[in-house]
Amino acid sequence: MDGATPELSSETIRPDDPRYPALSRGFNQRWIARPDYVRMVYSSDDAVKALQRALDERKDESGRITVRSGGHCYEDFVCGDDVRVIFDTSPMHEVYWDGDVEAYCVEAGATNWHVYSHLYPTAGVTLPGGSCYSVGIGGHVPGGGFGLLSRQHGLTVDYLYGVEVVVADRDRMARRIRATADDKDEDHRKLLWAHTGGGGGNFGILTKLWFRDLPHPPTFVRLCGRAWKWADFNQTEFRKLLKAYGEYFRDNQDPATHSGRLFALLKLNHRSNGEILLTAQVDCESPDHNDPGKLAMDEFLRAVDGAITPESKEQKSGTGDHPAVKGAKAPRVMPWLTATQALNSSGENSRGKYKSACIRKPFNDEQIDAMWACLGNGGDYDEYHNPRAVIQIDSYGGRINQVAPAATAVAQRDSILKMQYQVYWTTGDPEESTHIRWIRDTYAATFAETNGVPEIGGDDAVTDGCYINYPDADLADDDWNYSEQTWAQLYYKDAYPGLRKVKTRWDPHNVFRHRQSIEPLPDDAT
Repeated sequence: MDGATPELSSETIRPDDPRYPALSRGFNQRWIARPDYVRMVYSSDDAVKALQRALDERKDESGRITVRSGGHCYEDFVCGDDVRVIFDTSPMHEVYWDGDVEAYCVEAGATNWHVYSHLYPTAGVTLPGGSCYSVGIGGHVPGGGFGLLSRQHGLTVDYLYGVEVVVADRDRMARRIRATADDKDEDHRKLLWAHTGGGGGNFGILTKLWFRDLPHPPTFVRLCGRAWKWADFNQTEFRKLLKAYGEYFRDNQDPATHSGRLFALLKLNHRSNGEILLTAQVDCESPDHNDPGKLAMDEFLRAVDGAITPESKEQKSGTGDHPAVKGAKAPRVMPWLTATQALNSSGENSRGKYKSACIRKPFNDEQIDAMWACLGNGGDYDEYHNPRAVIQIDSYGGRINQVAPAATAVAQRDSILKMQYQVYWTTGDPEESTHIRWIRDTYAATFAETNGVPEIGGDDAVTDGCYINYPDADLADDDWNYSEQTWAQLYYKDAYPGLRKVKTRWDPHNVFRHRQSIEPLPDDAT
């Protein structure tokens, strides 16, 4: 009947469905897919049935099959022009204690906020994951997800006990595999290992994750948010700021101390933004003036804010993935979950481009001067105006660096900082190509000494590759990566050969693939 509400399937979303436009794209509006359909996944058995149907529909492997949990993939790995089917696991978002496995189960469609808001109130434990609430666990954890508690408690993958994955075997049959750390089957144990840093969407449809010995977050934290005006900085003061920041985290790496657990984000916004932002958090036992958390925060602020002449103010506006931390120039004491919610944002849904770098030593003058120039201070981008162009520098290390590189697929285990280059713009912006050129040029200039990328080197190297959860397709482009290190080496270092073996074992037909997916071994090497 004309004007009647259409009959909508709860499982299969096709192009004529009003939900299709929203479900065929993710957080980054640069990438919009046109799949034959989006398949909502409600259970593990449902995932097996849905994958088998997709495999049976085409035997020639044309058109990619991709998996989404939270939709935060920065590149076109999930939503691209060549995607045939998107499996959306967001209906699987339960978080609970699994008595049969004797571990906490988190379904792959759960988000960071699902975990924080369910695990902590019911069990007093948490995952040391990211601050962006809508990021899906099914992508965040396999990439080695980290967050504000990671210097104190390590990475999310350091607690991963088991995974359930629906794979496409050599006979093109969909199978559900449960792999745990004490599994008798070595291939199962390796499949679990591959999910401790190998990146999402490489091996199959991840449906469930189990965690053991999860940490208790602090009862209280001290949260601080400060801002400096760009107009108060010259190049000398900028050097002082970045050197002090890097040296503090170089010198404070012991997670047994509050200084070694303090987490900070330094947001070097483009000069057109007007401000540079600093956010810091540390656990504390009480609001008391002699609390070791207060002493650690005071020491950090003296070391960084006290090292420069510009006077800090309160934050008024956020950038990138985080809102402003208002009213916290003087650090505020609040319950951990309250502070986590205060930082809980994913930014605006807009177009964006991202790059990353793992940093092992404080920045040298050449790197700092390159960032200074590209942020609108005497370089080629003086006339560039984008308040949403930012170099974010997160603290790293601590408990993360006490885990052996081979224990997980996260090979970068001795960095002190992690960088995220970000630039955002809106659909229809005529300067889109300029925004992309800015981030490419800024990244290449920062790492000019190492062939345009943060190369992996010896003990004296400043850099140590990249972070797979901030994927960057440019790493596979000779125009932007003119080093001798491939994108796979920059992400995975020595773990990559092992990841290829797992890929070959569990996804032999390369059903789950994208521009930087794990490459299966050639037939003559298996």
